[in-house]
Amino acid sequence: MNRTNIMLLSVALLPTLAFAQTPQGNTTNQSFSKAKKIMQQQIYTNPVDMKTIYCGADFNNKKYVTLPSGFTTDVYKKRVKRWEAEHVVPAENFGRSFSEWRDGAKVCVDSKGKSFKGRKCAEKANAEYRLMQSDLYNLFPAVGAVNAARQNYNYVMLPKTASKDYRSFGSCDMIIDKKDHDAQPPERARGVIARTYMYFEAVYPSYKMSRQQRQLMTAWDKQYPVSKWECERAAKIQKIQGNVDPILASRCKNIG
Repeated sequence: MNRTNIMLLSVALLPTLAFAQTPQGNTTNQSFSKAKKIMQQQIYTNPVDMKTIYCGADFNNKKYVTLPSGFTTDVYKKRVKRWEAEHVVPAENFGRSFSEWRDGAKVCVDSKGKSFKGRKCAEKANAEYRLMQSDLYNLFPAVGAVNAARQNYNYVMLPKTASKDYRSFGSCDMIIDKKDHDAQPPERARGVIARTYMYFEAVYPSYKMSRQQRQLMTAWDKQYPVSKWECERAAKIQKIQGNVDPILASRCKNIG
């Protein structure tokens, strides 16, 4: 084969090679309920690691939470006893990129003949949405009341001045701005949150952070380095879900 032919062959292979190197998200599990069971039975199995993302509350293999001393809440009190699977990147934030979420679909009709849209329709009608919703890299245990209060709010750094519109949880340093729909997570969670957002943007072309979000996540990623457990958790998920987290892959190389 002459030099010209070799060059032409190399150019022809470039799209294939580029595609092969493109990071992928979840392609194996479309069930959110199954993902929650996997969290309980295959990921959070060591008592040392069985802590909720925001409050660091201990929980057991039945998902029952032991609230940390000083934890308080004036809302969602019925949801404090068990951990819930928290989407760090909220389902609504990526779900609104799907037409089924925004506009509904032909199959999204209830037993009374009434059309519906939103999360329920996206889950019913779109396989890509189901894969994103069930991505284990984006799911973390959280005290149910905190998960409920956070809703789909963006993470921010709130002003240090107190506000009557802020909701807090006592010794758990999670602060919710009810007026502007923002949430300031505790320091213990910021690095994990940042790398989860960065992962989601890297593997799902339909999801993009705002410029302001990306700046904050980049700063938190640098300020709060990856932990050994974060890397161990990623290794477990990779084995179960099949795809690599490209953000953690580069940061976990030197973690012993």
